[in-house]
Amino acid sequence: MSLPKTLAEDVARNLVMVARLIDEDPEKAYAYSRIALRLASRVAAVREAAGFAAYATQKYAEALAEFRAARRMTGSVELWPVMADCERGLGRPERAMAMAGEPEVQKLDKAGQVEMRLVAAGARRDMGQIDAAIVTLQSPELASNSVQPWTPRLRYAYADALLEAGREDEAREWFGKALEADKDGSTDASDRLAELDGVEFVDVLDDDEADAADESEERTAPRAEDGPVDGPDKA
Repeated sequence: MSLPKTLAEDVARNLVMVARLIDEDPEKAYAYSRIALRLASRVAAVREAAGFAAYATQKYAEALAEFRAARRMTGSVELWPVMADCERGLGRPERAMAMAGEPEVQKLDKAGQVEMRLVAAGARRDMGQIDAAIVTLQSPELASNSVQPWTPRLRYAYADALLEAGREDEAREWFGKALEADKDGSTDASDRLAELDGVEFVDVLDDDEADAADESEERTAPRAEDGPVDGPDKA
């Protein structure tokens, strides 16, 4: 609303494209975010979108700079977990852990606090502290039977940490729990379960499809007595 109408519409179009493409084509989303940033770098929503687009393309230093700029403009702490994860991406898990203990975490909503817990556990794993990562993920949110948007990822992260610690039976149980909660397929919990159970998926035609394919080939294949299918006649 702070921009002239025509400029605002141009910026909005680019932000819409960022949102549409960030999952399926992050590089294109990033390109659109740079256009929006060039047009309106003093708008917090633009800096935030540019941050997420950079984050999706693993440009963590750039993403962190944009998130910091957005936070300065809004005073909001909601980007704190993803900022900490950028520190992980930059190879600074100790910094991510330090951020997990800052007062900003207490100002996050429940979803943000769960996200911060996931980042902190990831930082512990980065530092080779797998047992500490497991303990970090143990929480009322993990134990709850209530399914929230963060539930599949939290259960999945816990299962993955258990597996790294060699606790395979427990890992299988929690991958199963993650799958139960994952209605949108946001994790590959089903694949991880199949891998643990030694199941290998092979794309093959069933017998009926195979017979139909054979019959189709027989009907369409040229017969020797029919002569050549194409090509010029030779005198």
